[in-house]
Amino acid sequence: MKELYVDLGERGYPIYIGQDLLARRDLVVSKIAGKQVMIVTNTTVGPLYLEKVKALFQGFDVDTVVLPDGEQYKNLDTLNLIFDALLAAKHSRKTTLVALGGGVIGDMTGFAAACYQRGVDFIQIPTTLLSQVDSSVGGKTGVNHARGKNMIGAFHQPKLVLIDTNTLNTLPQREISAGLAEVVKYGFIRSPAFLTWLNDEMGALRDLDPGALTHAIYTSCQCKASVVAEDEKEADVRAILNFGHTFGHAIETFMGYGNWLHGEAVGAGMAMALDLSMRHGWISLPEYEWSVDLIRKAGLPVFPPEEMTPEHFIELMSVDKKVLDGSLRLVLLMSLGFAEVTGKFNSDLLQQTLGKSDN
Repeated sequence: MKELYVDLGERGYPIYIGQDLLARRDLVVSKIAGKQVMIVTNTTVGPLYLEKVKALFQGFDVDTVVLPDGEQYKNLDTLNLIFDALLAAKHSRKTTLVALGGGVIGDMTGFAAACYQRGVDFIQIPTTLLSQVDSSVGGKTGVNHARGKNMIGAFHQPKLVLIDTNTLNTLPQREISAGLAEVVKYGFIRSPAFLTWLNDEMGALRDLDPGALTHAIYTSCQCKASVVAEDEKEADVRAILNFGHTFGHAIETFMGYGNWLHGEAVGAGMAMALDLSMRHGWISLPEYEWSVDLIRKAGLPVFPPEEMTPEHFIELMSVDKKVLDGSLRLVLLMSLGFAEVTGKFNSDLLQQTLGKSDN
C-alpha cells in the first residue's frame, strides 16, 4: 500500500492506494465521528462492492442509497434522493456519507455532505480510474445543469480517500481509457518525465498491469494533492488542473451528458488545447504531434464531434467557471509540463483550432 497526504491543515486527509483495501477496516473506522453511516452507490457498482464496503462499517448504523448510473443523472433531482434517504433514516449532523463509485457518485455524495445540515463528513471510495486519479481528491463536489457541467457545487474535503486498485478489474476498456485522460493531463501540466513514462508504459496501463497502475495513480494523486495544497479553492494555480476541460465540458454539454464519457471529451479537449498552444508557438509541431499521438495511444478521441461548430464551442465555453468579467480564460501549455491559465490568446488562432476536424 502507498499513502499520500493532502496538506490542508485541519482539513487535511490521507489517500491510501493499493490492492485489497476494501477489506482494511482499520483505515476507515477512525474517521467516523458518530454512529451513523450512509453509503451512496449506484446500480452498477452496488452489486459488485456494496456488501464488502458495508462490512467495513460493522458496528455502525449503516444505511444505503442506490442511485441510477450515468452522467445524465448527475443533477439536482438525483441529489434529492440522497437527502430523502438521510432524512427518512433520521441521520444527524454526526453522520458520515461514503461515496462508493466513480466520479458522478463522488461528486454528488460530496455535495450532499456539504449541504446536509450545513455540512457533514464524507469518505471517498472511488472505483473507476478517472475518479481514483482525479475527482476523489481535492474536495470539488457538485452536479450538472442543462446549460453547463459542474456549475452547481461546493468545495468540501473528504476525511479519507481509499483507492482499491482491484476495482479496476471490473471496468470496461472504454472506462479505463477515459481515466487515462486525467492521468495524461498531469504529465502535460506538471511533468515531462511522467509523460515519457506514460508513453513507454501505455500498453501496460491499458492491460491493467498492477505495478504500472499503482505508479500512475500515485503520481497523479501526488500531483493533484500538491496543486490543491497550493490553491484549495481554485483562486489561481489550481485551475491548471482543467487543462483540456474547457473544450471538453463544451463537448459533453453539446452531446448530452453521458454520450461522450468525461475522459473522452477531455482527450479531445486536450488535443485542442495542444493545437492552440502550438499555433501560438509555445510548443513545437513535433511536440504537438507526439502529444496527440500519446492521447491516441490511451484510446481517446483527438477531435471534437463533427457536428460541433466554432459557434457551438464559443457559446458553451462562455459559461465556463474560468470566465472572469465576461472574458474567457483557457489552460494552455507554455511548454510540455508547464501550463498557465491565460486570457491572452489570439482569437483568430482560437477560431482556427475550433474549426479543425479530422475531415
